[in-house]
Formats: sequence, structure tokens, C-alpha cells
Amino acid sequence: MARKSPKGDPVQDAPQVAEVQHAAAGLPAIGHTLRMAQQQMGVRRTALTLLRVNQKDGFDCPGCAWPEPEHRHKAEFCENGAKAVAEEATLRRVTPDFFAAHPVADLATRSGYWLGQQGRLTHPMYLAEGAERYEPVPWERAFDIIGEELAALDSPDESVYYTSGRTSNEAAFLYQLFARELGTNNLPDCSNMCHESSGSALTETIGIGKGSVLLEDLYKSDLIIVAGQNPGTNHPRMLSALEKAKNNGAKIITVNPLPEAGLERFKNPQTPQGMFKGTALTDLFLQIRLGGDQALFRLLNKLILDTEGAVDEEFVREHTHGYEEFTEAARDADWDETLTATGLSRDRIEEALAMVLASKRTVVCWAMGLTQHKHAVPTIREVVNFLLLRGNIGRPGAGVCPVRGHSNVQGDRTMGIFERPAPAFLDALEKEFGFAPPREHGLDVVRAIKALRDGDAKVFFAMGGNFVAASPDTEVTEAAMRKARLTVHVSTKLNRSHAVTGARALILPTLGRTERDLQGGGEQFVTVEDSMGMVHASRGRLEPASPHLLSEPAIVCRLARRVLGPESATPWEEFEKDYATVRDRIARVIPGFEDFNARVADPAGFALPHAPRDERRFPTATGKANFTAAPVEFPALPKGRLLLQTLRSHDQYNTTIYGLDDRYRGIKNGRRVVLVNPDDARELSLADGSYVDLVSEWRDGVERRAPGFRVVHYPTARGCAAAYYPETNVLVPLDATADTSNTPASKSVVVRLEQSGTD
Repeated sequence: MARKSPKGDPVQDAPQVAEVQHAAAGLPAIGHTLRMAQQQMGVRRTALTLLRVNQKDGFDCPGCAWPEPEHRHKAEFCENGAKAVAEEATLRRVTPDFFAAHPVADLATRSGYWLGQQGRLTHPMYLAEGAERYEPVPWERAFDIIGEELAALDSPDESVYYTSGRTSNEAAFLYQLFARELGTNNLPDCSNMCHESSGSALTETIGIGKGSVLLEDLYKSDLIIVAGQNPGTNHPRMLSALEKAKNNGAKIITVNPLPEAGLERFKNPQTPQGMFKGTALTDLFLQIRLGGDQALFRLLNKLILDTEGAVDEEFVREHTHGYEEFTEAARDADWDETLTATGLSRDRIEEALAMVLASKRTVVCWAMGLTQHKHAVPTIREVVNFLLLRGNIGRPGAGVCPVRGHSNVQGDRTMGIFERPAPAFLDALEKEFGFAPPREHGLDVVRAIKALRDGDAKVFFAMGGNFVAASPDTEVTEAAMRKARLTVHVSTKLNRSHAVTGARALILPTLGRTERDLQGGGEQFVTVEDSMGMVHASRGRLEPASPHLLSEPAIVCRLARRVLGPESATPWEEFEKDYATVRDRIARVIPGFEDFNARVADPAGFALPHAPRDERRFPTATGKANFTAAPVEFPALPKGRLLLQTLRSHDQYNTTIYGLDDRYRGIKNGRRVVLVNPDDARELSLADGSYVDLVSEWRDGVERRAPGFRVVHYPTARGCAAAYYPETNVLVPLDATADTSNTPASKSVVVRLEQSGTD
């Protein structure tokens, strides 16, 4: 059944399947954490490094963006955070000798897991046009190569500058400054692929594209609804916050197609009682059909409207706009349509309604399960409607909580990493730096891929991330990247993107969060913004993996000096020498960062202002919070087909694969699995353990196929299936995106399952 893998690359498509687990963390998490950390870092380095993660004088975890509590445990990290740290602080190295032994053609056959396991990059590497192997290159020559290709462009808009969420505030600010001084707003980022739908919906409805709650609000809430999110794998430290909320009396409703162990029971490894007994978190599990969330919240809104005294009429009157149009649409919500869209029973929805009506303070948390659908933006608008009806925005213990998936992805956007910048931001940039930034909108991720495909973009520069593996429509994306004149990746480790290159390619190795950053002005620190708008410092302590590494700010500053030349009045050399000078400029350009250097000296950091939360002031076009009305949508499911969602395994963070197990779902030693409801499997004659090809169906008639997946009978919602990305990104058409936000619709892909040719 299993296909051959290159030498040393473990086979990943012959998994073993065990019992699904119903609790997360506990002793197994501790054991797994220590084992993986010691394999990568050794015993002493493990202790020194993990005890500094998320501490006030330490470094911010390079994993998720969950905020730190005021009172921190000495081990303020989760299992997946420890894996992220271990991957970065590993003792393994990828030297020029490695590249001499592995031509690009060989790297292209390797799995993402194998590539990541090789270790930290140590030297700048260059792939010349027509060459078979990367070779070491001096930094100055690397910048010259980039300068040559940029100078050959007809327009700066033929270059693209991608950003991953790992980038610090300082590096992100410098990066967008360079791109805009060069003359382009082509600044796509990983937000385009995850929470762009949240930002679009929230900006329209409450005036700020960020969540309105702080960590303390979760502790004060009466009801927390967790929709389309799996904290146990993707944001494990959130489980501690949910546990504290439960202990304070909160109820929790989980809305998800899959049962998730962490939301069933959390065994807190930081307390003896938690480790062995744990806390049952979910009070009501709504096992919803993929894409049915808008219909669910629309019906709940109708039922709230129909309940005497349930609407906060004073809040609606004083602080909202569009209520009448909204109520007209909401009162048309239909029970039968909702039951079809959601797959839920009437009594479960009525049970949820009773919990909603009993709550005076409600928080709704969500992640990719809501944002990656065609109708994602209307869905999140409906969540906002739901909260506005009962005055649950701008009230302690209540609000919207989009949970960001990558450390500082929110901060990067705050710093100006956005292809559609606000005029006020560009005005401030022009006033501070004395050049006229471009005003035309740039390219997001999907449009950047199309521009590369069509020859309208020729240089691609990535500050972190794994663009090729993270993007949809894998074959189209890879072909587009190969048409570029030059691809450049600022990276700490190898990944798939380094093997899918333009005519010329550069890999520029950079410092990690864990590492000491010494510049001409002395030891430096950087800052990050968490998922709830708190800004704090991050200080690495380890010696760099190689003396040949540059920090991300240094890379941008040296690139800018080479490309922009002496005509640029921006003090790039000063910025590289002392990051405090960068923060002084941020303070003058971006609202909320006034007196930045002084405020970030507080070990706890500081909260950025949020008018809806802080003042019940809504900076929208109407000056109020906007109710919205949109037709209810949900994916159609043709007979004999399933709706597929792409997701992470537990041994994974975004496209970084830490291992080949998904402990909570009972998957071991493999990744090519498709989770199918047993009843659906029987109807489709799919035996547990059989092998199938996943074939997506889209209106363009193109057949997209992911071969050789083991069928696993699993308790997912009827009509729905699940499989890991990036292996299934090949199935997501480039044009299958959310309306308004243009985010890939990776959570509702219509697929058929064909018997695999690998049997």
C-alpha cells in the first residue's frame, strides 16, 4: 500500500490507528514534551530554554499567539510550544556540506517532515540559474543579486513581499517601510490565509479588525462559545484559561464538526489534581455540519428576538445601526433550513438557547473553522449580530475573540503588513519619513500567486514562513513560483519552499526568537503583539546557531541600503544598530504606541487601545456598531460526495511537522489519513483501513487529486470528512475563496473518494 520514500525519509502513508482520546495534556503531554525537546536540544539546553519561554524576562514562544497570564507558572508553555522551541533551538545544523550532498531535485522529493528535521540553516545559500545545487554566498553578494533583479523590473509592483506571523514588530515595520519606499503595496501575509475573514467582518461591524476581549474577560464570563476551533492542538494554553473560567462558574458550548479531546477534558499538567483527574470543559457539544455556523447563529438571533426581554434594547438604541434591516432578515430564519444546514437536532439548539439567555456576559471564540469558507465573512458578521443583541461587546466578560494562530501575526498587521493600507497610516508614514508611499492596493496571497503564474510578478521575497506548502492549489502555486526570476526566503530551517524555486533562488538564514541578538548598539530585544492586543518584549538568550546569521531587522536594513541607495533619507544603518530607534518611529506613526520604548520596559507589557472594548465607541462608517443582514449560505453536498476540511495533526504547527502522530485522534506513524463518519463510510462502501484517492470537485472542471489516503472511521459530523494539510492543500482551488476577504475556503471542499491505485 505505501509508496517508496527517499532514503532516510520515513513513510507517512501507512499509519496505525488506535482509540480516540477524550482528554488532553496530563502526564503523556509532559513525557512527549521532554522526549522531543531532549532529542533536539539535549538535557541541559532543554532546561535552560524552556524555563525562559513566555517569561517576563524571556522570549515569546514562536508558536501560537495566546496571551500570557499576569501570574505566570515557571513552566509557562504547552506541549506544542515546547516543540516549536525545540525545533528552533535544536543542535542539528544544515551546513553548505548538506546542500552539496543534496541537489534541489533531491530536496523536492523529500517530505516536509524530513526537511524540517535536518536542523538550523547556517549560511546564506544561492541557487544560480541553471544550477543543480545551492552554494554558499557572502551576504553582500546575496543583497547584490536581489538588487540586480529588482533593478531589472519594469515596476516595483512586479515584486512581492510576503510575511509570516513569526516576524517581530520591529522587523515587520522595517519590511513594510522598505517595500513602500521601493514603491509597492504588495505585502501579502499569512493573515490572508487565516483570519482575513475576521478582520473584514469586524472592521465593518465594530470598526476594529481585532478581538475585543482581554484574558481577564474570559475569567469573568458566564458563557464561552468556542466555534470552529481546536485549542487542545492549536492553542493548548487556552485550555488553562477555559479551566479557570469554568472554576469561576462559566459554561462552555463547543461548536465543531469533530469532537476534540482538549475541549472534552483538560488535564492541567501544572497542578497535581489537574494532571490526574482534569476538568470537563464542554457543557454542550454542538456537532455541526461544516459551514453551518451562519445558519446556527442566525436562528439563535431569531429566537433571542422572539424572547421577551432578551434584547438589550438600551445598548441597541444607543450604540448600534441597522437593527431594523437585521431583524427583518433574522425573523425569516427557518427551523428546517437550519437543521439541514447544521445537521443538529432541535432540542440541542434549544438547549444552547437556554444557556445563551441565562448568560449576562458571553464571549464567542473562533478560528479557521469559521474563517475558511466562501461565506466566512457573513458568518462572522452573524456572530457579531448575536453579541450585539444582548449588549455583549464593550462589557467586561463579553466580546468577540478571534484566536490568532501564529505568534505576532496580529502585530505584523498592526505594523502595516497589509496590501490594502488605510490612508491614515500612509499619511503618517509620509509625514514621518518624507516620501510618498504608493496608494494603490497591492496583492494578497491568492492574487500574488496569480500574478506569478501570469508573469505579472517576477521577484518573490518571503520573510519567514513556508509559502509553497501553506498556499492552496499546490500544483498551481508551485508552477507559479517556478516562473519567477528570483525567489528569496528568510528562514531558520529548511522547508518545501526552498525546493520550489524561481530561475534564481536565495535562502537567507536568520536568528530565531530563542537567540541573543547583538548589534552595534549592544544587545537588542524585539516586541510582539498577542492575540488580545497586548504588546511585550521578547529577549533571546541562546548563542546563535551560526556566526553567519543575521537578524530579520538587519537583513531588511542591509537590503534597503543596497536597493534604495544613498537617495533614501531613511536611517537604515541607525535602525540596524539600535532597534530602540525603530520603536521611536513606530511610536510616531502608529496610534497606540506612543512612548513605546518606555512602556515596553514594563515586564507585563501594555494593552493597545480598543475603542469598542474600552469606551463602547465604534469607529465605523456610521459611528456605531453595525448590525448586518445577509442571506444564509451553507455548502451544497452532491450525492455520493463529502465535505472535506483540512486541519492540523497534534504533532504539527501550521506547515511545520514535528512528528508523525496525532495522539488525541488515535493516529500514529502517518499523516495520509482521511477521517470519515462510519455511517457515511458504509453508504460509500469505504471499509475502515481501505485506501482512497481524494478528488476535489470545482466548477472549473479541473481534477485535483491527493492519492493514497487511509480511510479511518471517525466520529465526525455526517457528510463531513477531515484530512491533514499541507498534504490536502492540492485539493483547494485557487479561486475557491471567501467573499470579501479572499481567504482560501479550505474548510468546505467537495470531494469524492475513489479506490486508490496504491493498494
